[in-house]
Amino acid sequence: MNKPPAATGPGSASPKPRLHRNVWAASGTSFLTDVSSEMLLNVLPLFLSNVLGVRIWAVGVVEGLADASASILKLYSGWLSDRLQTRKWPAVAGYAISALAKPFYLLAATWGAIAAIRVGDRVGKGVRTAPRDALLADSTPPERRGLAFGLHRAADTAGAVIGIAVSILVVQQVQGGGALLEAGTFRNLVLWSLVPAFLGVVVLAVGARDVGAKGEARADQGGSPADVSRPRPSLRGLGRGFAAFVVCSVIFELGNSADAFLVLRAQERGLSVIGILWLLLAFNVVYTLVSTPAGALADRIPRKRVVAAAWGLYALVYLGFALADTAVHVTVLYLLYGCYQGLAAGAAKALVADLVPTVQRGTAYGGYAAAIGLATLPASVLAGVLWEGLFGWQGLGPAAPFVFGAAMAGVAAVLLLATVPGGRVTPAD
Repeated sequence: MNKPPAATGPGSASPKPRLHRNVWAASGTSFLTDVSSEMLLNVLPLFLSNVLGVRIWAVGVVEGLADASASILKLYSGWLSDRLQTRKWPAVAGYAISALAKPFYLLAATWGAIAAIRVGDRVGKGVRTAPRDALLADSTPPERRGLAFGLHRAADTAGAVIGIAVSILVVQQVQGGGALLEAGTFRNLVLWSLVPAFLGVVVLAVGARDVGAKGEARADQGGSPADVSRPRPSLRGLGRGFAAFVVCSVIFELGNSADAFLVLRAQERGLSVIGILWLLLAFNVVYTLVSTPAGALADRIPRKRVVAAAWGLYALVYLGFALADTAVHVTVLYLLYGCYQGLAAGAAKALVADLVPTVQRGTAYGGYAAAIGLATLPASVLAGVLWEGLFGWQGLGPAAPFVFGAAMAGVAAVLLLATVPGGRVTPAD
């Protein structure tokens, strides 16, 4: 005898769908990749400054070039994933490119070589970011999308916690508690970073599968495979709401210089290499703990409000960095900075998916990432010039880039609330 259908009246609550395997596979890969990356990226500005003797403005150039160089690739890879209706393999290729770039740090002896390697690493990020984000969005219904992106970000940041913890152990073993980073320490970290980098590529290649590309309808379409037609992606078709969000994000990013400047500010305020690594570990623990509940919050209230609140917190934190006098001040501000990152990451990615047609998500994520990446170069170069000056100009001092960043974040948050649509998310979204 057939069982009666489950009750669906007002008194019953239908269970929420489980997160797709792609969310877990992408999260696992991001975890391993960040274990690898965070072992290097947090000490890279110290290697440039302490070992190679590079000036502050050149650190800004290296970090800005690294992100900006990959911006067009982010747009193209997203468009290509829409055109080919495949997300998985472009993402796998991107992670592989980044992993293959890392061994070259063992040979780098000039800031130009470091810049080239960073560009190679960011090329991999440019190839993978939009297809991976589109894969997550395609695999998750709208009412769970904030949670999915928040969980992914939490896994990414948990990897950073492990990576920094390994960095602390390596630094203590190789050079002890010295105030400046040594070349041998950096190269030991490079060697340790290679294993999780390549393992992350394997996890995504084995664990993920395309949805929508091989005759399977996407999670939020609810239709048959025949309903999923081959798209002809175009930035023009992404809508005014998406365009407004991108403009607001670019304004914000112009004041959001590379985190290398936060590391240098911490050292300038008296923290040793080990002290900076412990601080970054604490920052990433906060980031990890906030990301998933913040993503879930963005499923219950308008996502743009969560993003605007995060940008407002960023403005306060950066103003605090401008005024910080002691290592204690820097420590508190770094923990609040972790709260900002956790609030913003999942909500912003989920908001992009809300604003654009399903079949153009790859293009949208690529365009969004490209716009932010292109803003990163002038943001980081400007921060370096404001800090130290250039061509005989003395600059305004270490506080200047943080004051500028706070002002830009405040303007962006107000514009976001005024110009970007964003109501409550419902299952029928």
